[in-house]
Amino acid sequence: MKHLIAPSILAADFAHMGRDIKMLDESQADWIHIDVMDGRFVPNISFGFPVMKAIKPLSNKVMDCHLMIVEPEKYIQQFADFGADIITIHYEASHHLHRAMQALKDCGVQAGVALNPHTPVSLLFDILEEIDLVCLMSVNPGFGGQKFIYSTLQKVRTLRAEIDRRNLSTKIEIDGGVGLHNAEALLQAGADVLVAGSAVFKADDPKKMIESLKNIGQLKQL
Repeated sequence: MKHLIAPSILAADFAHMGRDIKMLDESQADWIHIDVMDGRFVPNISFGFPVMKAIKPLSNKVMDCHLMIVEPEKYIQQFADFGADIITIHYEASHHLHRAMQALKDCGVQAGVALNPHTPVSLLFDILEEIDLVCLMSVNPGFGGQKFIYSTLQKVRTLRAEIDRRNLSTKIEIDGGVGLHNAEALLQAGADVLVAGSAVFKADDPKKMIESLKNIGQLKQL
C-alpha cells in the first residue's frame, strides 16, 4: 500500500480555516489530522467539538482525530458523533487501554494509540492486535514547528518488525517535524502515514508540497 499523507490543521490559518480545508480536499492528502489539546495533558489548547462539526461537511477526506487530552475515554462518543473516522488516544493518558480500544470500535471508528517520544513501543505489544493505528510522536506533543527527534526511526523499525511478525494490518503514523528532509527515511523504516503540519502550510505551494510528500519514498513500494 502506498503511504498516506495527513496534513495537520494545527498549522493552518485559523482565520481562513474553510479555505485551507477546501485546499486539502482538492489536494492529494489522504487524511486530515486534527489535534485536540486541552491545556492539561499538553501545555497548549487547540480546538474541540465545534471545529470538528464545522470541518466535517467541508471535506470528504478521512478525519484523523488525535486526542492529546486527559481522560480521553469520556469524549470518544462525542468525537465520533461529530465526524471523526479515526480517534487516537495517548497511552500515557489512559489507565485502561484495552477497554478504550474496544470503546472506540464500539463507536464505529478506527482505534489509535499515540506514544510520546520517551515511551517504548514494546508497551503496546500486549494489545497490538486491538490497535488499528499507532501514532509515534516524533516531537514532544503540544506545539507545531518543532524539530524531529531522530531516535523515532528506530522505534518505527522495532514496531514495524513486530507488526509484520504477527501479520497485522496496524498502521504506523508519524507525527511531528515531518518534511521532505526525513520522509523517505521514515518510509523506509516502515511508516505508513506521515502527519505534516508546518511543512505543508508554511510552504509556498501547500498542494505541491503534499504532492511531493505523497510521491516520495518510491523505494518503499518496490
